[in-house]
Amino acid sequence: MLIEKLKSIVGVEGWVDEPAVLESHLTEWRGAYRGKTPLMVVPRTTSEVSELVRACAAERTAIVPQGGNTGLCGGAIPDSSNTQILLSLARLNRIRSVSPDDYSLVAEAGCVLADVQSQAREINRLFALSLAAEGSCQIGGNISTNAGGTNVLRFGTAREQVLGLEVVLADGSIWDGIRSLRKDTAGYDLKQLFIGAEGTLGIITAASLRLFPLPRDLHTAIIAVASPGDAVALLSDLRSQLSDQIQAFELISDRALRFVMRHIAGVRAPFAENHPWYVLIEGSVPGGQKGFDTVLMNTMDRGLALNAIVAGSLREADEFWRLRHSISEAQKSEGASLKHDVSVPVGRIGDFIRSAESAVQKVLADARVVAFGHVGDGNVHFNISQPKSQSLEQFGGYAAALSDAVYSVTLAFNGSISAEHGIGKAKRELLRKVRGETELSLMRAVKQALDPANIMNPGKVL
Repeated sequence: MLIEKLKSIVGVEGWVDEPAVLESHLTEWRGAYRGKTPLMVVPRTTSEVSELVRACAAERTAIVPQGGNTGLCGGAIPDSSNTQILLSLARLNRIRSVSPDDYSLVAEAGCVLADVQSQAREINRLFALSLAAEGSCQIGGNISTNAGGTNVLRFGTAREQVLGLEVVLADGSIWDGIRSLRKDTAGYDLKQLFIGAEGTLGIITAASLRLFPLPRDLHTAIIAVASPGDAVALLSDLRSQLSDQIQAFELISDRALRFVMRHIAGVRAPFAENHPWYVLIEGSVPGGQKGFDTVLMNTMDRGLALNAIVAGSLREADEFWRLRHSISEAQKSEGASLKHDVSVPVGRIGDFIRSAESAVQKVLADARVVAFGHVGDGNVHFNISQPKSQSLEQFGGYAAALSDAVYSVTLAFNGSISAEHGIGKAKRELLRKVRGETELSLMRAVKQALDPANIMNPGKVL
């Protein structure tokens, strides 16, 4: 019997079938998706992953890989058939090697992102990927969804942080593509197939990751602006002054900040008065805090900012970042919400937010738009919170029309329906509508070539 064979591969500590323990692994973070599984296996090594996949392939049984289960598109949740095996990478959590001179390290897929960052700092290096969920998300999941986060402006998405991969393929064979080379033109760059594929082509078990020098004179400030369009103009001005030294540039609406102040304990408002929008910026500035003060005073003199506060200490900088990272948690306390992780050309963010908000309010006049995101890379989290005047059921009746409105505006601006969260279950059908048949056919051909039996996370992406 397959279940007993899988248990024997991982040993008594490597499997779970108790409903109470499985509960958190079968429900998406927002509660939007829930699945079933007869067994969750938690292998310790790549060899065990290989054996598990071989066993499932022989029985044509589907496998759903799962990292920290922090995704928002249902990509790591099995379906409701109770036939799919859930494979947690949590015990593949070792740092295999660290090379300061190569500016690289090799981490297994179950390593928590914050631990990878910490390991890099121990050798005076920076691992640049940074997300709100970095204390619980895992590096394999980050790579499988091509995660973005707050540092994309300077360092790029997860894709740019990967030098090589180790992957278990759909037949159980292991592709050892762990390399730390910066230059390698020997054939196809196969690692790119698995980055952003959400486990539908193979299971990432380890990665060679790019490191950077630790930034010097890194400073954080929160800036009040009148509109998203002004935030874009501010970014352009600061980039002309600081070149590529801006590491993060985050947009926060007043409503998002008010939600945080209402529901998150221990936070405090950055300014005595409310402003329409805020920008959280982090960058390396010559001249330290005094230099940063001068730069921001110049922007205010030119009318690009209403007010600004530079963090006077690491603790204050962390307080500023907590405001940004707590938005999703705070919004959850306001009731149901519709998440739209979209991207548009950077220069059109202001026009997009204005147009999308207008389109949403035509569908539902008292919809509460909660917009925030990464201005530097055009990624807007255009979320809609349940109106206080409506029940969950009433709001649910508007969900499809509201999302259609947001995505229609996104496409009108030549944007993308998914900037960093992936496709998963949530956007699978939408992907079919917005991508041409030629592109979809190429995706299906890759899937067929690597997973002809369709056992790798079926029902996701395609």
